[in-house]
Amino acid sequence: MNFVSIRLITADVKRLARFYEMITGIPVTMYTEDFGELATSACTLAIGSTRTLQLFGGDVARPADNHTAILEFRVGDVDAEYARLAEVIGEALVQAPKTMPWGNRSLLFRDPDSNLVNFFTPVTPAAIAKFDR
Repeated sequence: MNFVSIRLITADVKRLARFYEMITGIPVTMYTEDFGELATSACTLAIGSTRTLQLFGGDVARPADNHTAILEFRVGDVDAEYARLAEVIGEALVQAPKTMPWGNRSLLFRDPDSNLVNFFTPVTPAAIAKFDR
């Protein structure tokens, strides 16, 4: 088995796609007006419209109602990313870059649907080794 994707359901696919393109620099491939994907070398972030829920039987997910998951992106320099995105993030900032006890330097903010997003850089030898395997 291989974990390959996570999907966000949103009422505004274009807005969320533009946001993730802006913060990652990776284009979102739009397959329909209701579904697109941002592909990285490790995983894919899918963005689906609320209209796609009908294909799964109806009210199985609610947009902008996530209170448990954090989307995490490993970046080369989290402090440089914070400097680049500070104005974009604005009041959506949850935590400025901070080194966490497990060895990652982490920037936490919310996307336009209030999903938590973590940009992180491994900074301790153990964290670096974990992600370089």
